[in-house]
Amino acid sequence: MKQAYNKNKAITLKTLKELQSGDFVTHIDHGVGVYSGLQKIEVNGKMQEAIRIIYKNSDLLYVNINSLHKISKYSGKEGVVPKVNKLGSDAWDKLKEKAKTQVKDIAKDLIRLYAARKAQQGFAHSPDTYLQTELEASFIYEDTPDQSKATADVKRDMESGAPMDRLVCGDVGFGKTEVAVRTAFKTVVDGKQAAVLVPTTILAFQHYKTFSERLKDFPCTVDYLNRFKSAKEKKETLQRLAEGKIDIIIGTHALLSKDVKFKDLGVLVVDEEQKFGVTSKEKLKQWKVNVDTLTLTATPIPRTLQFSLMGARDLSVINTPPPNRQSIETEVHVFNADLIRDAIYYETERGGQVYFIHNRVNGLREMAGLIRELCPDLSIATAHGQMEGHKLEEVILNFIDREYDVLVCTNIVESGVDISNANTIIINNAHHFGLSDLHQLRGRVGRSNKKRSVTCWRRR
Repeated sequence: MKQAYNKNKAITLKTLKELQSGDFVTHIDHGVGVYSGLQKIEVNGKMQEAIRIIYKNSDLLYVNINSLHKISKYSGKEGVVPKVNKLGSDAWDKLKEKAKTQVKDIAKDLIRLYAARKAQQGFAHSPDTYLQTELEASFIYEDTPDQSKATADVKRDMESGAPMDRLVCGDVGFGKTEVAVRTAFKTVVDGKQAAVLVPTTILAFQHYKTFSERLKDFPCTVDYLNRFKSAKEKKETLQRLAEGKIDIIIGTHALLSKDVKFKDLGVLVVDEEQKFGVTSKEKLKQWKVNVDTLTLTATPIPRTLQFSLMGARDLSVINTPPPNRQSIETEVHVFNADLIRDAIYYETERGGQVYFIHNRVNGLREMAGLIRELCPDLSIATAHGQMEGHKLEEVILNFIDREYDVLVCTNIVESGVDISNANTIIINNAHHFGLSDLHQLRGRVGRSNKKRSVTCWRRR
């Protein structure tokens, strides 16, 4: 049956134009083959354009241009060459059936997990004490209506007998971390421990500083676990955690290792869940059956959002921006040194700081050199994930202390770095980033009441 074009067809045609001979493509009926360009062929006496795909044993498949919806560019693990299928073989059909079976099995496991959570008896936390009231009163900003509702939702879940499984979804900088602080402290007041799982070393350290600052006047011990710590320091932290001497532990994937033991875990907070892989989430399942779980994100993955919308998980949305929050001005330009210089000087001359994102470690020093040539009187630093832990920590802290005007870095800062004086971010080769990454990066600027600016650059 001939399929009519729909509005998605234009996107497919655009993708087709970008394909190069030799690229791997997947046909829904025949499997993975090698794209070999377009070719005009005669069909019923008429010349038609068709896509030529080479399969195993040099077998050729010509796909009519009207059947573009059956073809997609192959996407798999980077650096791994896929196996080309054989035309006429049933191997591709078997592979599809196997994939469908695995998807069904995963879905069944998830449904069982959520059903088990609903049926499980959890720990019912006590109603708020004067300590909780004091903590919330010490918040220097006024709660937004949505922030107050999200906090109330979390408390209600924690005080019920069933284990909490709540997703708090809110834009970057809208106050999700404060909800996490209050959640963690509530379980500590009841004599239990809280774990905060984050995707990056910098975010772990940033959260450690935030939690420590908020809880410094309260009987609560906060520590963190990431690669900034030496093996000896990690061992001491783990021992204190197992003994119950640490109330709130903040960490990266290191928290998921088998060496981590809790004396009495009450709450698990997962920040930016979409950054964790399948293996990490499998380990999380072992914790989550009867532990109160709070997930925070600005860009939820479809499965998480689907479970929340269908009622398998509870959902709170923070839509209200903080008071005096300024809108973000976003501009897209072709790479232009003069515009970059003007954007940097515009920000620094009003006392602000600038992020310059270049997501390639190899060319980072050269890019920093270019910025130094453009702005010789400014102080410029570089940061990336391959730096030695303490050096990276030092650079970020110095940037927070305004010792540098410009931080040239990879997207290591995309999650959770909260520097209120940085109000301009320049993203080089923005078309190489995903939508979620750009949204997170955009949220790194303007954590104050200054006008914010995001400039995206693309090479010609």
